[in-house]
Amino acid sequence: MSSSIAKVTEVICSSSKSFDDAVENGIKRASKTLKGISGAWVADQKVTVKDGKIDEYRVVLKLTFVLED
Repeated sequence: MSSSIAKVTEVICSSSKSFDDAVENGIKRASKTLKGISGAWVADQKVTVKDGKIDEYRVVLKLTFVLED
């Protein structure tokens, strides 16, 4: 029987397009450093506003990845 240990880390991501794009950007960037990402969930989201319009979409992602032996 084998077992694995996972770790959860938090990253903050942004996009000028959408929340979905911010999530995609965050996972893409985190995958360059963290190997074995197996899941993610949005812990928080917000927007910044400039001149009455949405300027930036931001998400706080919690990423789960399995630790290597």
